[in-house]
Amino acid sequence: MLEYKELYVGGNWAPPATDRRIHIVSPHSTEPVGSTPEATEQDVDRAVEAARRAFDTGPWPRTEPAERIAAVRRFATAYLARQEELAELISTEMGAPIWFSHVGQVGATLMALDAFLSVAEGYAWEEQRLGSLGNPMVVRREPVGVVGVITPWNVPHFVTVAKLVPALLAGCAVVLKPAPEAPASGLVLAEILHEAGLPEGVVSVLPAGREVGEHLVRHPGVDKIAFTGSTAVGRRIAALCGQDLRRVTLELGGKSAAIVLDDADPSQVAQGLQMASLMNSGQACIAQTRILAPRHRYDEYLDAVAEMVGGLTVGDPLDMANYIGPMVARRQQERVESYIHVGQQEGARLVVGGPGMPDGLDTGWYVRPTLFASVDNGMRIAREEIFGPVLCVIPYEDEDDAVRIANDSDYGLAGTVWTADVDHGLDVARRVRTGTLGINQYMLDFGSPFGGFKASGIGREFGPEGIDAYVELKSIALPFG
Repeated sequence: MLEYKELYVGGNWAPPATDRRIHIVSPHSTEPVGSTPEATEQDVDRAVEAARRAFDTGPWPRTEPAERIAAVRRFATAYLARQEELAELISTEMGAPIWFSHVGQVGATLMALDAFLSVAEGYAWEEQRLGSLGNPMVVRREPVGVVGVITPWNVPHFVTVAKLVPALLAGCAVVLKPAPEAPASGLVLAEILHEAGLPEGVVSVLPAGREVGEHLVRHPGVDKIAFTGSTAVGRRIAALCGQDLRRVTLELGGKSAAIVLDDADPSQVAQGLQMASLMNSGQACIAQTRILAPRHRYDEYLDAVAEMVGGLTVGDPLDMANYIGPMVARRQQERVESYIHVGQQEGARLVVGGPGMPDGLDTGWYVRPTLFASVDNGMRIAREEIFGPVLCVIPYEDEDDAVRIANDSDYGLAGTVWTADVDHGLDVARRVRTGTLGINQYMLDFGSPFGGFKASGIGREFGPEGIDAYVELKSIALPFG
């Protein structure tokens, strides 16, 4: 059983303000597998007070960058030592297939840590310039202050590291609120952070629900909010932060398009989309869920993708043989099922999957991997983020039409172009209004900025831009001569 009795408040394990608990239920067996304290507004107040003290009067923001880098490196070393345990924990708690927990949960977290440490070594914390009037200028990058970090359940450690680590490297204090669907994954990070020996007050970890998250967003002691989650919640957070001119970065939803050009090999496209479209059982904001195929070769690409989707193994997430695991919760299973019904009602043609439990499974929050054909980009299944293993194949007339369809979305987070001509694929990618794209694959580069256009968010993570999000710029004019 995954059991925690205390919260991590200001760098120390402390009893929660109340006896409220978050009960963790296995998405596979639907049986209880543990519990943690549920943080309240009083716990947030204690954590922000400790963070405020650590930032305003403590040593952390005033340490040399090299010392902060060394502390984050200790965290990375301690995280690496527990990687097998951490992968199993995430799969048990939120249902990620264990192969993905090794590669896309823990493995990606370790790569992101390494990338941030590398970027921080060469980051321009302070530089001298020649001013426009000929006098010397010092430009400093100073920590933004106390940061409230609010993270989702789907990739709990990876998304946390994308915010926590650059904030720490910049010299900020952090109050982290993990999602209630992955509370133990959050508190185990507190154990590892404690082992790294950060100063008192610098980090708190408080699993809780949306109401407590809103209290953190509104708290006058918080200087910045960093959030990953739904666009609807992101809009609410942006509005609240705007009222107080509080800094904010938002990594939100997606409905990404995979543009298949007519020179692409169907089998290679299908093989690549297995990961790009269906990683983490489709519970990924970057998933390529709109597959745009040329009308004159539509059936070839559809058949190849259908064969891939129909061949996926579904079941116990702790079994390495299974590619697709359960949805995180019953409500998510019901949500995805409802979109499958919507697709049928809208007139899309069901090719693979459909409503109901996958064959051989009678318990768990599972959904059949589903593929729709004859989809129009105006249908809800092509416009709204489903967050499950449901794909649409949309026909296009020519390349201009493909780009038009790709851009005809409220979102702009990710995308791909599939082609035998990489240079031509790059030309097409330049025309798509989205924050990240891949040619013949989709992957995040942790040394380059990640984030979205339009309703997919505000700001960027990773690379030097990821640290930029946690600093304020200060210019100091020095005397002439």
